[in-house]
Amino acid sequence: MVHEDQGMRVTVVGLCVNVFLLVLKLVVGILVGSAALIADAAHSFSDLLTDFVAMLGIRLSVRPADESHQYGHGRFETIAASVIGMALVAAGVLIAWDAGLSLYRQEHVVPGYPVVVVAAVSIGLKEWLYQATRRVARRVKSPALSANAWHHRSDALSSVAVLIGGIAGLFGWGHGDQVAAIAVGAMVGVVGLSSLWKVFLELTEGSISAEERGTIAKAIESVPGVRGWYRLRTRLVGREVFMDVSVVVDDRLLVGESHAICTAVEEAIDGALDRPVSVVVHCEPQNGRDEPGDAGSDS
Repeated sequence: MVHEDQGMRVTVVGLCVNVFLLVLKLVVGILVGSAALIADAAHSFSDLLTDFVAMLGIRLSVRPADESHQYGHGRFETIAASVIGMALVAAGVLIAWDAGLSLYRQEHVVPGYPVVVVAAVSIGLKEWLYQATRRVARRVKSPALSANAWHHRSDALSSVAVLIGGIAGLFGWGHGDQVAAIAVGAMVGVVGLSSLWKVFLELTEGSISAEERGTIAKAIESVPGVRGWYRLRTRLVGREVFMDVSVVVDDRLLVGESHAICTAVEEAIDGALDRPVSVVVHCEPQNGRDEPGDAGSDS
């Protein structure tokens, strides 16, 4: 529940900032006739939409398991991340297309100093939001928050392009604004594709990182009575890890003693990872598992 509160709080802050930037960019962009700034306003509008999607995904994903979703509702957050990714790709394509048409028509735009000022404000606010959201996303292992954090970063980068285009316009290059808008669209699209790739890995039963697998291995080996382990398998469901592993114990142990070791392994793994984990541990007698390479591997 604490994780949910942290995620909702940083998302609400981001939503308020996005509303402010949307209005600022749109009004100034229309007044000075800046295609890049209007495109950046469209990007802020997509940020606003994805904030709502992220909030909905977080709210749905933390519901406890029930009869219809016996492994929990973590995939709702994955779906939210996919919607955010698709929104980013669509926004990037539309922004680049509109700017490309303007450039093809040889339209010259010199919006002036207001674009530079607004872009600088946007860069500062969005980079701050990225850092704040990213910290929470890492803490709670939330794919939706991680995607939303990168959405904030993409908006900051797009504002950098707008800033460069605005400065170029001040020096007399009338196409700087359109080129900046195309750069904005490209960056937004790339971030969206990156988010969709992470969703694809999860939906195709992708495993956790090698670093986290190494952490799990150390946790297993730290439990007294464990002679080895093998067949460690993991998969992600939203922010939660589902895994199973076989541990090797002395074949002279009683059933109750072997069960106690398995329970200790589950607790060690749960304590080692900084994200929710559901562990199934299978106990295997050492007799028959003492060949070289059998114990202590992922195979």
